[in-house]
Amino acid sequence: MKFERSKDPTVGVEWELQLLDPETLDLVDSIMPLMEFFPKAEFVKPEYIQSCVELNTGICQTSEEAARDIQGTLRRALRRCDELGIGLCSAGTHPFCRRLALITPLPRYRKVETETGILSHMQITFSLHVHVGMSSGDEAMRVMYRLMPAVPAFVAMSANSAFWRGHDTGHAAYRHRILAAAPNYGLPTTFEDWRAFNRFYESAIRSGSIKNFKNIHWDIRPHPDFGTLELRAMDSPSSLERLHGLVAFARSLMLTLSSASDAAVSELLPLGLPYWIEHENRYRAAHLGMDGNFILDTDGRTRPLRDLAADLIEFSRPAAEQHGETRGLDRAREMLDWTTDYDRQRSIYEKAMRASAIVADLQGVLLESAKSEI
Repeated sequence: MKFERSKDPTVGVEWELQLLDPETLDLVDSIMPLMEFFPKAEFVKPEYIQSCVELNTGICQTSEEAARDIQGTLRRALRRCDELGIGLCSAGTHPFCRRLALITPLPRYRKVETETGILSHMQITFSLHVHVGMSSGDEAMRVMYRLMPAVPAFVAMSANSAFWRGHDTGHAAYRHRILAAAPNYGLPTTFEDWRAFNRFYESAIRSGSIKNFKNIHWDIRPHPDFGTLELRAMDSPSSLERLHGLVAFARSLMLTLSSASDAAVSELLPLGLPYWIEHENRYRAAHLGMDGNFILDTDGRTRPLRDLAADLIEFSRPAAEQHGETRGLDRAREMLDWTTDYDRQRSIYEKAMRASAIVADLQGVLLESAKSEI
């Protein structure tokens, strides 16, 4: 499989939003009528379930350009949704929807539905994906390996799925527990180089473990057709401001990890941790969010995840300054002092004692975000 190299370290974004009944604020299966407004659109797309719409950017040079690009698409989608009587909001899960999902009637999705049974109807989740251009498949594999221990920082910073089916789950990002039921989710296997990844891919195809590349849903994966490395671990953020900060952080850190020495990376990120530690760190981030502790080594030493995130942001600053990400990275640093999305959800619920109040707030945040300056 050929990796279509990117000449520049570009950035692209995929943002999954929830389609709502404007009266009940429950999810509504309205992607098909919405897509009639965008029959050939590259940047408004259906997703696996009919209560989700995906907004995409073009190929952008910075996170700020990507945020402005997707804001324009969001405004167009909001106008069309208003005409159809559909609401929009953004979070990793819907706080109170209890029914099973209706699958979008496209051939690829119908095939997945047949193969996975009821799992396909239970995975009602929404995420943010960030693509960063890589010069080669080997570079993508190197950055993927180095980025693995940083995944918990992105899980915690983006955590926005505290409620599920009307219940406070006790998790900051419960979306990850829902997806854990299916194969090919979670932390990736790491590979020495692109040739090693190709050997895995060919074996997985031959064994029937996957049917095609899109069956790989790891937290980080290479995208050979785009020439990118894709970070897929984040909940869908409630606002464009948060999206901007997360995308800037992701791009700046990936560019840093691409060029830094092993020694420089190892001073901050423990590379090659045993799988149980990698898995535990990711679980802690999804469970406790920014209040979790990160395991550093096999001796069991830990440090606050919030401190790790702050250090990773500062570690990425030289690359941010070089590649036009200073403003976005500043926003990422500010996010560490903001009320988290999951804490805001809980605060609203405690006051209203209704999960629908969370959705109403999320809808208002998104609408305000669409109007504001990036």
